[in-house]
Amino acid sequence: MLDKLAQIETRYEELTNELSSPELLSNPSAYGKAAKQHRSLGEIVEKYRALKTLNEELTGARQLTELTEDDDMRELARVEIEALQEQLEQAENDLKLLLIPRDPNDEKNVILEIRAGTGGDEASLFAADILRMYARYAERQRWKMEILDASETGIGGLKEAVALIEGDKVYSRLKHESGVHRVQRVPQTEASGRIHTSAITVAVLPEAEEVDVKIDPKDLRIDTFCSSGPGGQSVNTTYSAVRITHLPTNVVVSMQDEKSQIKNREKGMRVLRSRLQELEERKQHEAEASERRSMVGSGDRSEKIRTYNFKENRVTDHRIGLTIHQLNLVMDGALDQIIDGLTTHYQAEKLRNETESTLVTV
Repeated sequence: MLDKLAQIETRYEELTNELSSPELLSNPSAYGKAAKQHRSLGEIVEKYRALKTLNEELTGARQLTELTEDDDMRELARVEIEALQEQLEQAENDLKLLLIPRDPNDEKNVILEIRAGTGGDEASLFAADILRMYARYAERQRWKMEILDASETGIGGLKEAVALIEGDKVYSRLKHESGVHRVQRVPQTEASGRIHTSAITVAVLPEAEEVDVKIDPKDLRIDTFCSSGPGGQSVNTTYSAVRITHLPTNVVVSMQDEKSQIKNREKGMRVLRSRLQELEERKQHEAEASERRSMVGSGDRSEKIRTYNFKENRVTDHRIGLTIHQLNLVMDGALDQIIDGLTTHYQAEKLRNETESTLVTV
């Protein structure tokens, strides 16, 4: 591991020098890639240098216990050695996690898709609440969230919504949010006060760039129509809404959020590219069950990944057995405890798999 870390440090120093070179500065695309790699390696190098410092301090403390005859100094050195060994163990574990092969999509923006599942009007109201929750979380992270398309109901709910979230490492933070989210509460539409159970689906797709997905214009059918709001009310009388159909895969994207047909088409293509990339990755990793249906499910209550119980002010993530009795804060965007827990869980799984793979190879 130390040899690999030394190589990473050398590459990091090379990139540091390259980033100030006129040749790279004159090539925005190459500069962006180099800067991204520099940032990625920087976290590892920082931990590696801290590890080397801890090792030096530990060597010094051990030498002190051997050279000094002062009992008090020996005791102080012994206490310092214990503390340094704990820090060293933690630093080594942190580095092992950082050296796990990263998901190439982690740095990307995401396309967030939310759809009402079982539960009728209550499911659509909860879909609107969850969209708001992610919007609050995006604000806390200083990300930019833009609603690309939304199909509203007459009572303020959402049949479905598509949003773009842009920022630093968005996909790495939100990728484990995909699945069925279940709610237990007294619906606004329920007069008797009985608790109902409803569900929605959330899908988080890494935004695909044009270089990631090549789309032949001949494979597209683009239809235009008038935008409409809840209850069929006309939003505008021009043909600004766009429906894009990718003929080879039959993937359909509709966009009517903007009054400009050109803008709706641009947004629709961003969503289409992400869905096509997800389709391709699903084929490549079918054995690993990465397809959307296994990830999201049908929207049935029994396929839940998380439950939001409003009466008990409780939210439970069933994958890691985490329960938080501060649902009001979670719905206001305080998702870090859940997301950090999921990240730690899946990192530990990767580390265990990497270790088992290494043992088998040996």
